Amino acid sequence: MPKCSVKVMRSYDYCHFEVCLGSDENLTLQQIDDLRKDAARLADKAVRQYKIAKGRAFEDARHSATRLELEFIVRAIKENIPKSEWSPEDKATVKALDDWNYEPYDYQDDWTDSGEGGDKFG
Repeated sequence: MPKCSVKVMRSYDYCHFEVCLGSDENLTLQQIDDLRKDAARLADKAVRQYKIAKGRAFEDARHSATRLELEFIVRAIKENIPKSEWSPEDKATVKALDDWNYEPYDYQDDWTDSGEGGDKFG
């Protein structure tokens, strides 16, 4: 049977997690399928770890760090560590600041001079 490599990719929260596994041995199709499942389990584990790290980073930011401190930490991460080498904690910290900066779109875009919404056609 063939030598193989398998790749599994997961996307979550605009972050991508990729696991590549391979073997130089001749494997059966079942062994290849098992290798694929192992890669999928590892990718899923990476997403779970990211969720935990992001939650912790966000809570830490809300409870212990001011926005300026968080911005300082994120700036240090971005300036000193190549993005491809960010740890799950680094990614979560950067995303926590992005989430903090997020402002949902105000769908009421038909404001009148009084500051109240007008009707759709008026």
